Amino acid sequence: MADAAGRLTKLAEEVLGAPLPVRIRAWDRSESGPPGAPTLVIRHRRALRRLLFKPGELGLARAWVAGDLDIEGDLYAALDVLAGLIWERGTDAPKPQRAAVLRALARPEIRAAAREMLTLAGVPVPPAPPAEEVRRRRGPLHTLRRDKEAISHHYDVGNDFYALVLGPSMVYSCAYWGTAETAGSAAGSLEDAQRDKLDLICRKLGLQEGARLLDVGCGWGSMVLHAAREYGVRAVGITLSEEQATFARKRIAEAGLADRIEIRVQDYREIKDEPFDAISSIGMAEHVGRTQYAEYAAALYSLLKPGGRLLNHQIARRPVADEETYHVDEFIDRYVFPDGELAPLGRTVGQLEDAGFEVRDVEAIREHYALTLRSWVANLERHWDEAARLTSVGRARVWRLYMAACALSFERNRIGVNQVLAVRTPEPGASGVPLRAREWRSAASGA
Repeated sequence: MADAAGRLTKLAEEVLGAPLPVRIRAWDRSESGPPGAPTLVIRHRRALRRLLFKPGELGLARAWVAGDLDIEGDLYAALDVLAGLIWERGTDAPKPQRAAVLRALARPEIRAAAREMLTLAGVPVPPAPPAEEVRRRRGPLHTLRRDKEAISHHYDVGNDFYALVLGPSMVYSCAYWGTAETAGSAAGSLEDAQRDKLDLICRKLGLQEGARLLDVGCGWGSMVLHAAREYGVRAVGITLSEEQATFARKRIAEAGLADRIEIRVQDYREIKDEPFDAISSIGMAEHVGRTQYAEYAAALYSLLKPGGRLLNHQIARRPVADEETYHVDEFIDRYVFPDGELAPLGRTVGQLEDAGFEVRDVEAIREHYALTLRSWVANLERHWDEAARLTSVGRARVWRLYMAACALSFERNRIGVNQVLAVRTPEPGASGVPLRAREWRSAASGA
């Protein structure tokens, strides 16, 4: 099997119709491609079998998670040059139409490439998927039971693992940075940026002493802790993760706030003790799904008092020409957020309005998420051995690829993230929002 790298480079360039922008090192120690470029390391011929049996992103993802495929050099640079060819992280591009696939297979060079790949791949037996790939029950999406299982797959991988990645703040959503230049420095730590994000949300919600706050998808309790400690609210946080709830309750008890904060393992569809003065939903709505989003918006509207505010902090994808062709990214669906879906911002705002909300403010903060993700990747890489020990090497590889690729997606405007402030405005029309609402940027504004 001499010069496997050279043969693979030639095959790739024939299929792509362009020079391969990365270097390849194969299992036989051969190398090919531009010197100095990021190197795609194919550690085992099994990686080719994964691609043959699951062409495209899922085959690549399985090879990466299993360690059959690796990247040597700058991970971000490699993903950046590969994104337009094979990965398309976060774009949720339409699936190739069957006719287009058949047209490609009709080309003699593609058929020849497939035969060459079969020769290089060895024994034609499909490898088993890595253990980290989700095993889902059949049936309809977004039932209470299926949503709980999906959340468990993502979040119940160990609080200690998340502590290594997220840092002391234990906030798993986009931070709010001062400047890109100070991000990650002593003058702009991740912990400070997460605290500033939580405080910004509290100010947008107009929280005051004694107000009743609901945090939907409360994670490890950081939002309710900040709101109770700094603004004197009474808070309920809900999550579907048992591990998150246990961790949050411990933090709350240690902070001496157990009399002001309640953490429940509960779905938003099961809440019966309304009304609330304010609701925060931070990085949770991505799990809801398009078939349930109208119910989600209506449920939150019904849980608020008249005049109550909702702050919906949610990742958005770019719209596609034909929304019916939208599909969930295979790697993220199988390994990161099972059953998760992204929606364009316009649809989210429209559905909140359909539920009765008055949308008062939208703030786009996608560059902030790129900085946040790069900080999380740096944390993971700095604590790699311990992270792999706490979960598995495969799980750590999932998170490294997912976060690095998503950082690039935010930077390249393939996906964004927005804070939408909406009000259950009473019939007479008094929203209660300050005339100069954006003054909440200043903590001293009192808004």
